[in-house]
Amino acid sequence: MHARPILRALRPKQWTKNAVVLAALVFAMGDSTQDLGHTFLLQALIRALAATLLFCMASSAVYLMNDLRDVELDRAHPVKRLRPLAAGLIKPGTARALSLLLLGLALMGAALLDRDFLSVLTGYLVLQVAYTFGLKRIALLDIFVIATGFVLRALAGGVVIHVPISPWLLVCTLLLALFLALCKRRHELVAMTGADGVTRPSLSQYDEGLLNALIPLTGAATLVSYSVYTLWPETVDKFGTTHLAFTIPMVAFGLFRYLDLVYRHEQGGRPEQLLLTDPPLLVTVALYGATVITILLRY
Repeated sequence: MHARPILRALRPKQWTKNAVVLAALVFAMGDSTQDLGHTFLLQALIRALAATLLFCMASSAVYLMNDLRDVELDRAHPVKRLRPLAAGLIKPGTARALSLLLLGLALMGAALLDRDFLSVLTGYLVLQVAYTFGLKRIALLDIFVIATGFVLRALAGGVVIHVPISPWLLVCTLLLALFLALCKRRHELVAMTGADGVTRPSLSQYDEGLLNALIPLTGAATLVSYSVYTLWPETVDKFGTTHLAFTIPMVAFGLFRYLDLVYRHEQGGRPEQLLLTDPPLLVTVALYGATVITILLRY
């Protein structure tokens, strides 16, 4: 058996989602209320990278589990039928064994890394298993489960380096994840009209008009929440500056550009790919990251 189908089954392109684990470390670098020191930051970097790797292993284990569960549905989908398991490139037994191996390694690594981090990762896995075997078939609840997974990633990043993470950042993470998930559901609903009940059961419970109302609502809530966070007194005290507000236009442009891709270009089905391949979004994300790091390190 070739290694390439196995690697594809792990969905490495989706590992970018686990970069959220590093958010707490980035914002900890600018914390002026604590003298963290270079030694702490180096150790925190190692721990955060290890936590990100463990989340990649855990998420790949869940992807394999999901593909095993939905192999017949995937074979009826014009794109998902090309997944290695649905296409018959890897055997169910191989996928099952690899999923269990990755789960075991992820949990073992988490136990060695940090007990609290193990609790968060375990919670994430329990949630994902529940999603795979039932919750993803319930409209609206399915997107909240997805969004909660991102919140747990962000929370894990703070837990593993033992720094508190702002509730506002968790709220922003939740809202942004809901925004992206709603856009994904709209794309799937529009693209799979007439076959949605076959390829994703929850799509038959969605209405395009409802999604068109919820998407801008969550986008606006994300922008407002992030704006409040940058100017919140505790944030200003923590970082010693109000200059994080300079990143608000970048967040606004990123949301507007994504809405343009969803509504005018009928994209949004694969957020992780859009963020890495759309030049305006790519530049915006890079500029945002560089600006945040510059502000946090300067003050």
